[in-house]
Amino acid sequence: MQIKGVAAIVTGGGSGLGAASAAKLASEGARVAIFDMNEETGRAHAAKIGGSFFKVNVTDVASVQEAIAAAEKAHGIARVLVNCAGIAFGTKTVGKEFAPHPLDQFRKVVEVNLIGTFNVITHFAARAAQADPLGEERGVIVNTASAAAFDGQVGQAAYAASKGGIVGLTLPVARDLAQHAIRVVTIAPGIFLTPMMAGLPQNVQDSLGKQVPFPSRLGKPEEYALMVHSIVSNPMLNGETIRLDGAIRMPPR
Repeated sequence: MQIKGVAAIVTGGGSGLGAASAAKLASEGARVAIFDMNEETGRAHAAKIGGSFFKVNVTDVASVQEAIAAAEKAHGIARVLVNCAGIAFGTKTVGKEFAPHPLDQFRKVVEVNLIGTFNVITHFAARAAQADPLGEERGVIVNTASAAAFDGQVGQAAYAASKGGIVGLTLPVARDLAQHAIRVVTIAPGIFLTPMMAGLPQNVQDSLGKQVPFPSRLGKPEEYALMVHSIVSNPMLNGETIRLDGAIRMPPR
């Protein structure tokens, strides 16, 4: 799909991988709507890239529907969706003093990362399916999983389960949406320099980067955005999960 002139939505677009993706799409001429819960960072980044900001709870049907409708009024029917909204907690299945993993915490991670992703997918696709084709396709959906979907570490049961769910839905959703000429691809990034990672001491960041076979460093959000660009631009990429991780396979800890 040609990016110039199309309307795009990026969830979690106020920071990290989402912010880089939103900036890349905008630089290529897309009209970008940022969906994020953080109003301060979301509005600031939208202003920086010449896009629009909408405060959205991806787990809430009404919030997503209203934001998609508002974004359409601003930019036209969205043809590109990049799902980057997500959260993470580090909690063991059985913790100190034999405490079981809090179920509400597990549920929250799955609700935001997996159900939130699917919620936005369905409402985006329902609208894009009604649009005229642009060339041979109507839309492109890019989801964000994680290397944790395959190599979940200690304390990542909830996070790995949520990201594994995104990997699992990629092919069936791509098959569902094939009749509407909408593609679905998932990126599974490894260790990237996100705001959460940037908050760690530099020596910890360096140590994590050295675990990556090549290049032996943390991934840059701009490199994630390059993959988003490639997926949107290449019509034969569909129904696949792409590891973007410098060949790392995460150790247990």
